Amino acid sequence: MDSHSFLQNLAVVLCVAAVATVVFQQLRQPVVFGYLLAGMIIGPHIPIPLVADPQTVRALSELGVILLMFSLGLEFSIRKLVQVSQKAGAVAVFECSIMISVGYLVGQMLGLTRMESIFAGAITGISSTTIIVKAFQEQKVKGRVTELVFGILIIEDLIAIFLLTILTTISRSGAVSPKEIVLTAMRLAMFLTALIGFGILTVPRAIRAVQKLGQPETTLVASIGICFAAALLALSFGYSVALGAFIAGSLVAESGQQVEIENLVRPVRDMFAAIFFVSVGMMIDPTALTEHWRAVLALTLAVVFGKVLAVTTGAFLAGHGRRTAMKAGMSLAQIGEFSFIIASVGVASGVIRGWLYPVAIAVSAITTLTTPLLIKFSNRAAASIDHWLPEPLQTVAALYGSWIERVRSVPRAPTERSGTNRIIRIILLDAALLTALVIGVDVEIDRLSVMVGGMTGMPADRVRFMVVLIAGVIAAPLMYGLITSARTLGNQLARRAFSDAQKGKVDLADAPRRALVIVVQLAVVLAVGIPVVAITQPFLPPHQGAFVLTLLTLVLLVALWKNATNLQGHARAGAQIIASALASEMASTEGASHETKLFEDVNAILPGLGEPVAIRVVPQSIAVGRSLAQLNLRGATGATVLAIKRGTQQIPTPLGREVIQSDDVVAVAGAHDAIAVARAIFAPDVTRIRDDLEGAEVEAELQALNDALLAEPKRTPRSFLP
Repeated sequence: MDSHSFLQNLAVVLCVAAVATVVFQQLRQPVVFGYLLAGMIIGPHIPIPLVADPQTVRALSELGVILLMFSLGLEFSIRKLVQVSQKAGAVAVFECSIMISVGYLVGQMLGLTRMESIFAGAITGISSTTIIVKAFQEQKVKGRVTELVFGILIIEDLIAIFLLTILTTISRSGAVSPKEIVLTAMRLAMFLTALIGFGILTVPRAIRAVQKLGQPETTLVASIGICFAAALLALSFGYSVALGAFIAGSLVAESGQQVEIENLVRPVRDMFAAIFFVSVGMMIDPTALTEHWRAVLALTLAVVFGKVLAVTTGAFLAGHGRRTAMKAGMSLAQIGEFSFIIASVGVASGVIRGWLYPVAIAVSAITTLTTPLLIKFSNRAAASIDHWLPEPLQTVAALYGSWIERVRSVPRAPTERSGTNRIIRIILLDAALLTALVIGVDVEIDRLSVMVGGMTGMPADRVRFMVVLIAGVIAAPLMYGLITSARTLGNQLARRAFSDAQKGKVDLADAPRRALVIVVQLAVVLAVGIPVVAITQPFLPPHQGAFVLTLLTLVLLVALWKNATNLQGHARAGAQIIASALASEMASTEGASHETKLFEDVNAILPGLGEPVAIRVVPQSIAVGRSLAQLNLRGATGATVLAIKRGTQQIPTPLGREVIQSDDVVAVAGAHDAIAVARAIFAPDVTRIRDDLEGAEVEAELQALNDALLAEPKRTPRSFLP
């Protein structure tokens, strides 16, 4: 192509993208969607006299992918990954495994081939960092939920890079080969070890030397040069350019100059990233979308509902609290740039049909539009989830956060730490052996059938049945070991959360202990079982692995329900004791403070209720004159009102219709953050609350709850925020 045609194409792309940027900024919509629309306008599928050459734009868009991944690498460091993986790693793996499985099952229901279903699962598994960053900036989302969401996104991006590498390899052979996947993983590990090992010794020193020159232009050129060199090296070894660019960004970040370099690279990155999204929009064929609207609808519903459920469940089981978990789930319910790249790999290699690419684009476009709305209504959804749960499960959900907080706060002895690590290793070993057994039987069953049939004269079908039966017998103890190891881990965590019962005495913490053990069992079975199902799904008959996991989950849920009923009785008994303690303690401290710690022996008598705190309701509190149902304290904050003292009256386990009055003393239980927000409602002292939460997310939580309360028309507005 001559220079004139190249300039013409570049001018068309950037001018239309510029108009789209301005329009969508004014409409307060994600700019990414504007780029997609700009691509449709200049693409070959819509009859508008503004057409750019797809090949030229696609070549330029590769630069956008490289620079996007380089910028992501600049935000990554080994220390940060370790910190993030502790909080969000398990949630990200849990969520991606569910979404890959759901995407695969949806593909099978749509009649796709096994390879196309695998790509459909990968396409639906990864959320969009770009879209979420834009949405959070526009809606000013802050606090702990942003830390959780971005932590999940970092791990998701690493998973996406691994998926790209694996899918690129299997797309060349056109088949899913376990041997090829293992060899690919080994080659990838060797490549990364060599690249990171050599790079860590050279790149940070080189960048620091260039930085000492004091010339931003030189720093920019050197950084981007390293980026493209690493991308070319990865491509030469058969890996994605995204992988090389990401590693280059990570190596540059080790120099300690990543902030300045990121500021220098950002304008160049944003320009080529815009071209990338425009090139994606050029691939959207409205005719193909109308023809395959069922696939668009099915995958869109799978992404929205699947991600909300997967992230919310995973984050809650990890101890992040219902409100934070729900907000994180509703923030991550979309797909984006990695889905485009994964789909393009499949189309380019010919292993998936071309219409799947515009379908993936359409799903991303729809979920891009729904993401701001989901984030906007996440507070309301989080507050209302309490009403959907049966009362026994409400009690478990309300207290679970305080139990996990207790587990994390208690220091561990070296022997206890080694014991926990040993249990986790056994669980992972059982999962690995189970996965290897399933894949190995699928790969070798035909050869074994022929060999054994030739030796014994048995029909091939009977030999296959015997092989499957033997595999089931071998798998049974592995599954049993997984469940018992999960129970052992739950018991160990319960010993940290609650003191062991003394010999010959009643275990006062029996109800919360049993509930915590079963929840931990459930969490481990899901966290390990879902990835195993996702990996083995292509090698098993449809829905077989999911059926077994669902059956185990239902058994544990039934056990949880029985223990939740006992826990509810435990909480009611605790509320009676706390009400009596309030009466005696407040009599001696009347008027002394807005808040008084309850007797320490209350928690010793009936442990597992968190650390109950007594708060005196001040006249200026917005809670005065409102019922507990109107406040929805448990749904909005995670804190539970166990008892109320009103003058000489004691109200243990108050009902939702109970109206809060000035000078009431409420006993509140829950995690530290939940109690801190409850203080701001009943006894407003925002300065103290900020100190209690150490700046975590009090302003976001209080503002959301405050807005919801002030929106009620039956009451004169009175804010508890200054």
